[in-house]
Formats: sequence, C-alpha cells, structure tokens
Amino acid sequence: MNHMKSFAAIPMSKCMRDMCKEEDYAFLNNQKSREIDKTPKESTFREREWQQKQEEREKEEQWKSHVAGLASERESLRGRLHRLREFRDFQKRVLMQDLGLEPGTASENLTQLLMRL
Repeated sequence: MNHMKSFAAIPMSKCMRDMCKEEDYAFLNNQKSREIDKTPKESTFREREWQQKQEEREKEEQWKSHVAGLASERESLRGRLHRLREFRDFQKRVLMQDLGLEPGTASENLTQLLMRL
C-alpha cells in the first residue's frame, strides 16, 4: 500500500479517494489476470521471437564488421598498388637515365628491361 502513503499528501475528498482506490485495484487485477492468461505457448513464442531478433542483430553486426574489413582490405590494396606504380615509375626514370634516353621517349628495349625486373 505504498501508493496510499504517496497519495495521502494530495488533498482530495474522501469519495474521490475511494474511487481512486477502486481504479487502482481494478488496474492491478487486470495486470494479474493478463499475466495468468498467458499460456506457456505464448511465452515460448515470445522467447523464440526475442531469440530470432537477437540472432538477426548478431548477424547484422557480423555483416557490418565483414563489410568494414573488406573495405579496409580494399583500401590497403589500393595503397599498395599506388606504391608499386610509383616504384615502377622510379625504376623507369633511373633506367632511362642510365641508358641516356630522354624522358619523353619510350622504347621497346626499355619496356623489355622493365618486364624482366
């Protein structure tokens, strides 16, 4: 009867207080009857439904982490490709300087040498 103590400070008529008590008890009885009315089938159904939602959330999280991993792997591969291209250009410049070729000319011999490297 904690509600009686908390509501005691509220000024209201005796009649009104009795009506509130009746409504409180009716509400509490409704809640109890709803809990009693639930069959084991309903509770197991709700449990299964909750478990399915939990599994879906887990799968979604796994999918998100998988996609994030693929994106980071793709980004690292792009960086690696860029570094390899820069290194290939560097090799080409050094080779052209060693052979005494001008930067604008591309010869077949140069291409073959680069292929061997």
